[in-house]
Amino acid sequence: MSPDEHSVAATGEFGLIRRVTEGRAQPPSTLLGPGDDAAVLAAPDGRVVVTTDVLVHGVHFRLDWSSPEQVGRKAVAVNLSDVAAMGAKPTSVVVGIACPADTPAQVVTEIMDGMWTEAGAAGIGVSGGDLVSADQLVISVTALGDLEDREPVTRSGARPGDVLAVCGRLGWAAAGLAVLRRGFRSPVGVVNAQRCPEPPYAAGPQAALAGATAMMDISDGLLADLAHLAAASEVGLDVQTAQLEVSTRLKEVGSALGADPLQWVLTGGEDHALVATFPPFDDLPEGWRKIGVVTMPGSGVTVDGREYDQQGGWEHWQQ
Repeated sequence: MSPDEHSVAATGEFGLIRRVTEGRAQPPSTLLGPGDDAAVLAAPDGRVVVTTDVLVHGVHFRLDWSSPEQVGRKAVAVNLSDVAAMGAKPTSVVVGIACPADTPAQVVTEIMDGMWTEAGAAGIGVSGGDLVSADQLVISVTALGDLEDREPVTRSGARPGDVLAVCGRLGWAAAGLAVLRRGFRSPVGVVNAQRCPEPPYAAGPQAALAGATAMMDISDGLLADLAHLAAASEVGLDVQTAQLEVSTRLKEVGSALGADPLQWVLTGGEDHALVATFPPFDDLPEGWRKIGVVTMPGSGVTVDGREYDQQGGWEHWQQ
């Protein structure tokens, strides 16, 4: 059977590459972009921050819930948030897409459109990648960043007495997922938070300049990710619910679905907000808000001084 004329098989690997790269402008940090054996990027700092994520259809996204363009944006966003969480400025992304032969070429084109859109929002471009055949749609993105002569902000620097703060939304993506699982598509703002996160990219370098002692992005849920930071820093972290922002919209969705919006804020993943610790007597950078404190060494994560008695977030192979 001949391939559908609109499929990736009919378009061909190199025809598809042309479709997703022609007419794209690269930032100055990309010295040589797509079209050769490898890209060439500027590295002014002499060090390169690198991170990668793999998104699998049916696990991280569904095309009956999200448009291909939204999937592409999400794939880039979840990586660039990790770069920002190191206190680095994003410089480029490279991408890999694997898909079945009968995948419509337009789906891949729109995924790439979304990737370029999100990369552009961070002031960078897509500098290269690969397209291959597979039994299901899988997207891999590697993001790179520049520390701009700063030290990286790791998870291991939090100290007792530091302020625990967050920048970005919490609970919105989890609320959106709950709505989608019920078969609804609105409210759109909440649903779109799940389809396409909006990490505060500039807040990472901003926090580094302000003296953040530790930082990470929230991908698996606030409490789950704070457990990693607490372990790396060998400290305790206490989240104070009175200081958490539970928006009116989340309360409305929670009421409609019979769910507790505070649980979404505490345990919901995929918002890709940034969480950091700061010296106690310094002013927080603009956009950051206090949500707790760093407590005694080795005491784990508590909520209002007590152990939280519900599942703390997402973990692969355990769901």
